[in-house]
Amino acid sequence: MGIFSRLISQSLRPAPPAAAALILLAAAAALEAAQAGAPTPSRTGRQIYLETCAACHGPDGRGQSRSRVGFDVPLPDFTDSSFASREPDADWAGIAINGGPSREFSEVMPSFGKAFSVEEIALAVSHIKTFAEDKRWPPGEFNLPRPLVTGKAYPEDEAVFTLAVSEKMDSVIGKIIYEKRFGPRNMWEVVLPYGWSERMTAPPGTATEWGASLGDAAVAVKRAFYHDIRRGAILSGVAELILPTGDESSGFGKGTFVLEPFLAYGQLLPADFFLQAQAGMEIPFRKEKAENEAFLRVAVGRSINFKPYGRTWSPMIEFLAAKELAAGEKALFDVVPQVQVTLNKRQHIMFNLGVRLPLNETKGRNFTVLAYLIWDWFDGAFFDGW
Repeated sequence: MGIFSRLISQSLRPAPPAAAALILLAAAAALEAAQAGAPTPSRTGRQIYLETCAACHGPDGRGQSRSRVGFDVPLPDFTDSSFASREPDADWAGIAINGGPSREFSEVMPSFGKAFSVEEIALAVSHIKTFAEDKRWPPGEFNLPRPLVTGKAYPEDEAVFTLAVSEKMDSVIGKIIYEKRFGPRNMWEVVLPYGWSERMTAPPGTATEWGASLGDAAVAVKRAFYHDIRRGAILSGVAELILPTGDESSGFGKGTFVLEPFLAYGQLLPADFFLQAQAGMEIPFRKEKAENEAFLRVAVGRSINFKPYGRTWSPMIEFLAAKELAAGEKALFDVVPQVQVTLNKRQHIMFNLGVRLPLNETKGRNFTVLAYLIWDWFDGAFFDGW
């Protein structure tokens, strides 16, 4: 969920000295003109855009030529829906208000926060968003904070590194997840699990040692079936195939292919609250290895900025239910309190820490500490934006 990562330029590399001087002069002139006759709320977003932004970004949003603007910083194409849909309107407004350096972008993007009101900048951003006419792309408002367990409905371009540590400190399980969007509504995903566990050595009962194992890898495809920003709702379907690549003897694999279809839903709520839900099944190919299992997961949270357009904190709580579809099996319920936080100024590196606590059938079911690190790589390299 990087902030406005390509609104100003594809990379916002510093311009050569002469070009930078031209940019700063142009920015100063624009700010002086804006402050001398600041637009009134009666002006439309189109008027504000044409009077203030079009000199660089073009009246049609495609960006003026380098020869015309006098600098080499690449300008974005606002008509490109694959770019324009990625960020929520508030993130675009944040850069317009605070300028490029607020997100570790180039200073050639000035701050307009003193020249225009928040409402006026919001109007201009709303007009900019009309340039991208392909509405099949889900808007960035649906890129909600990722829960530790519950699957998201929004298609991603990111890498996720997860870790789970058992209460008894006898196992550490991690995953490397790579997600890549294709087309307006789709995403494919590869999951590579790994871990370490404490095991008995031979002869049994004499000693223990730690051993490393691969887990059951997985591949998945996600498609957003429906999204409506007016209702604040998005619904996606996912088909995941889990491969028997893990070490079954050490508990890192099931020994069979498993198909996991599920639906994922996201709902925007008032006051920056949100709800996410996931419902599906695990269907093993070999019934002697595992039973069919149904699951339901629900996450509720809120995104909080203690400083406007600053670091985002997202406390969440997940409620998890799972039941093997076999006679005599009971449903298992867990709760996962957690907090996600954006780590860098660009907000495309995120960390989440939480604890999975069993609510019933607690004998033999201990708590687990869960964590992840996300790199939203569409918004820049890992070390960009700090």
